Amino acid sequence: MTGGESAASPGPEGHAARLTVDAFLGGRVEAVQPASGHHRAGLEAVLLGAALDSRISGTVVDLGAGAGVAGFCAAARCRRAKVVLVEREPELVDCARAALARPANAGFADRVRVVTADIGAPQAERERAGAGRDLADHVLLNPPFYDRGTRSPQKARAAAHVLAPGGLDPWLRAAASVLKFGGDATIVFRADGLADLLAAAARRFGGAEIMPVHPRPEAPAHRVLVRAVKGSRAALRLLPPLVLHGEAGNAFTPGVEAMLREGRALSSVNRAWHGGRARPSDD
Repeated sequence: MTGGESAASPGPEGHAARLTVDAFLGGRVEAVQPASGHHRAGLEAVLLGAALDSRISGTVVDLGAGAGVAGFCAAARCRRAKVVLVEREPELVDCARAALARPANAGFADRVRVVTADIGAPQAERERAGAGRDLADHVLLNPPFYDRGTRSPQKARAAAHVLAPGGLDPWLRAAASVLKFGGDATIVFRADGLADLLAAAARRFGGAEIMPVHPRPEAPAHRVLVRAVKGSRAALRLLPPLVLHGEAGNAFTPGVEAMLREGRALSSVNRAWHGGRARPSDD
């Protein structure tokens, strides 16, 4: 993940909004993001994109896609998959569409579609927007992490960080609706919210696989990656953890660095991770 060039585009009421062009996967993906005022994608989005085996086919839906980083990373890595980005904020939808026009993204742009829709809207409204039932084989979710408080004075950024009334349930409801039976959802969330996440998923998903994500070997997990299957009755599995950094310094561990810079699969770093296929992938 590296920063890049900046530009300005028309914002609300004619004000110019400064945008940045940020490189991911060693430049295989370029994202256009607002410099401020919205959540800026980073590590969690790349981990979601890496969670899918590169050999999958079918349709991946990135719900609440923001500027599209997770979906773009999935499209860049999974060359046989189509990707649908679902986002409600018009400015972020415009950013995603602008990114798809960039030459760096030409290798996957024709396999990505952007839908303007609110995941909390009634099903019929999402259907009309193009995010209907049984669309997806795989869903990626990076919901707001917090259930109370305001983490930013900027309204759009705060909305991306704080769950709306109803908590995680609307997110899992939308995921179950858009998924085909037997399809899987992969969610990144804060570790201390795992109980809430499992409760929201329980009525619709089974076979949950939980991977704790630790900032350092001796530190408690601060994130979890959870993969669950629509309609499954399989038991929950707790997987070995993913550790981001060594005991000292800010450098990522070699496996994490390979995911971030080279587009390696999460299953190549942690062999217990499923990735959406029966066998793990090395890329």
